[in-house]
Amino acid sequence: MVDVINSQRAILLTYWSTQLHWSETHLAFLTMLYIWASSLSQPIFGWISDKLGKSHWIAAGGILWISGLFTLAITLPTNLAVPCLILASFGSAAFHPIGAMQATLQGRIHYTNRETTATSWFFVFGQFGFMLGPILGGFLLHWRGQIALSILALIALPVGINVGWQLRKVSVKPPEKAKEQAKPQTFITYNKCGFVSLALLAAFQAWAQQNMITFIPKHLSDLGQSTAVYGMIVGLFMGGSALGNVVGGNLADRFGKKLVVSMMLTLSSIPIIGISLLGWSVWLYVLVPLAGFFTGAVHSIIVVLAQHVIRSGMALATGLILGFMFSAAALGTLSSGWMADKWGLPLVFQFTAGLVFMAACLPLFIRDISPTVS
Repeated sequence: MVDVINSQRAILLTYWSTQLHWSETHLAFLTMLYIWASSLSQPIFGWISDKLGKSHWIAAGGILWISGLFTLAITLPTNLAVPCLILASFGSAAFHPIGAMQATLQGRIHYTNRETTATSWFFVFGQFGFMLGPILGGFLLHWRGQIALSILALIALPVGINVGWQLRKVSVKPPEKAKEQAKPQTFITYNKCGFVSLALLAAFQAWAQQNMITFIPKHLSDLGQSTAVYGMIVGLFMGGSALGNVVGGNLADRFGKKLVVSMMLTLSSIPIIGISLLGWSVWLYVLVPLAGFFTGAVHSIIVVLAQHVIRSGMALATGLILGFMFSAAALGTLSSGWMADKWGLPLVFQFTAGLVFMAACLPLFIRDISPTVS
């Protein structure tokens, strides 16, 4: 439900930009503000969770916050709605570090050597929300206008209350016996070049995905397609990304992270190039989810690696890597918006294909991504 509401950002901003004649740069700037508000605050919520251990109330409060501020955003005039939409992103920031941390711990404790797979299942449900959200949002906007989106916020309210109740007895820290069993999996050793390569990999992958999410609906809107159509297409991208996340997590646990990252990102450049060349075509219903599948396959791998590298607490580490990825993506998307205004959206998609291809080469510079005993 958090990401069902999160995903309305692309649909709503495109809807408002069409009404108010915003430029691509303006659209990208507002997208950047939303993502930065969410991403830069994630480490703070992660740190609070590590220190206080009240993760269930932080997660539940995040869901209630995002649903409440989103409701204000769709009922107020646009000049007030945009700030409310940006403030709503703090709810997502509160929820995600705690959720990803718990998923990794469950994989590490209960399923030996399957921590990436477990984390991928957490993210796949979020990406399912991102897939379903634009489809529902596009339909509701087309049906009754933006006020109809309040249905989504109403559904989120009991979900948030239930999260606080159900997670109240879930431990943030693994039992001592489980920690001893998991100790050989705890740390990863990197050289400086490898650490920088991991950071660039995270930035390029997130930038590429954000370019697609932000500019596919605007591209299709410019080509004369309705909100229902571009909502469906964005939903297919997120659905492909969700499926890729699970497949990538499983493959990484079996065959190694470097190989999977390089293979998936190399393959992702092919459908993205196709999207840039086709314009409007029914083939987009195939190419867009393929692009989402291959770019999304490496997301959980990057998060799990960061949890090993950053040793100041798992929730903080998760918040830091997610915050870094989303912040880099937002800044990159802003520059992509300027590029789109100057040269057009097809060139932005071609540039995005170049980004994922460069990212595919970066694992070659990571000397060791296998867990080692500290």
